[in-house]
Amino acid sequence: MNIIRYIIQKEFRQIFRNKAMLPIIFMMPLIQLIILSNAATFEIKNIKFGYIDNDKTPYSRELVEKFNASTYFNVLSDYPSAKMAKSAMLNGDVDVILEIPQYFDRNLVREKKTDLSVTINAIDGAAAGVENVYVTQIIQQFNKNVQVDLMLYDTVNDRPQTIETIPLFWYNETLNYKTFMVPGILVLLVTMITLFLSGMNVVREKEIGTLEQINVTPIKKFQFIIGKLFPFLVLGLVLLTVGLIIAKLLFNVPIIGSIFLMYGYTVVYILVILGIGLFISNYTDTQQQAMFIAWFFMVIFILMSGLFTPIESMPQWAQLLTEFNPIKYFVQVMRMVMLKGAGFTDILPQLAKTLLYAVAMNGLAVMSYKKFT
Repeated sequence: MNIIRYIIQKEFRQIFRNKAMLPIIFMMPLIQLIILSNAATFEIKNIKFGYIDNDKTPYSRELVEKFNASTYFNVLSDYPSAKMAKSAMLNGDVDVILEIPQYFDRNLVREKKTDLSVTINAIDGAAAGVENVYVTQIIQQFNKNVQVDLMLYDTVNDRPQTIETIPLFWYNETLNYKTFMVPGILVLLVTMITLFLSGMNVVREKEIGTLEQINVTPIKKFQFIIGKLFPFLVLGLVLLTVGLIIAKLLFNVPIIGSIFLMYGYTVVYILVILGIGLFISNYTDTQQQAMFIAWFFMVIFILMSGLFTPIESMPQWAQLLTEFNPIKYFVQVMRMVMLKGAGFTDILPQLAKTLLYAVAMNGLAVMSYKKFT
């Protein structure tokens, strides 16, 4: 144990002596958490909206006013023709074009139905889908109001009976996207820092030539590995602590579940990441190589973690691959514990898979590490 303690002390001294590494460890994750949590949003606002009013009647103006009153749309101008409107979309001046046909008001009053043309810039398919939902909701609300107005003047039929739904939003009552995104972004920052630092740590010893000196000492392989990786386990927990404080104080993200359960799972998860970092460092000779390989796996893990894209929306083969993605389980556990108040039995499937992953990766890392004595 004394040998491990001395190695750990040496590692901490090396970390704090490296003045260039300290901002990367402590300042960058905090800045990234604050910036990314505000930037990574599923909401789409300030949608550039244009319209072609071929009717120019009270109902057509009322419909346009519905869009003007929405906080999501920025109504720019009334285009005199469809050709000019499409030209504006081609130039990127407008995102959504609503074309109101001639006799729009008359058809609503006499025939109780009419058609509208909506053109949406769908280069960004995800954004276009959200914009379509916003447009549909406004038109449906307008249609409902018009039907009620028309039935008031209908002396033959009774007034329509409307059914109202009262939604109840669990776990995120205000529908604040930051409540959903902050736990996931915190997972990414803890993962990236621990993976990159652990992956480059052993490689740095190779570059400066001290690894060979350590290899000829009586230090056992397991003592060297524990002493090398333990400081980054501590740093990962420190980053998680600071991130949770920022999430609570700055973003008011609720922490309903057990803090101890969250930290217990985090320890197991960081062991997975440290094992991956050590495994990468064993097969690379420079820090640059280790960084590139670690980044290659990080991009895949992030995109297939379910943080930005629902896993259920992925192809079947991609859903199967996510079973081997440790970030997926950490994101799920963080959201379950923080937002739902999940207990030990609730996260047991994720914990079991992560623990198995930790044993496998650290086993491979230890076996692949070459010590000459």
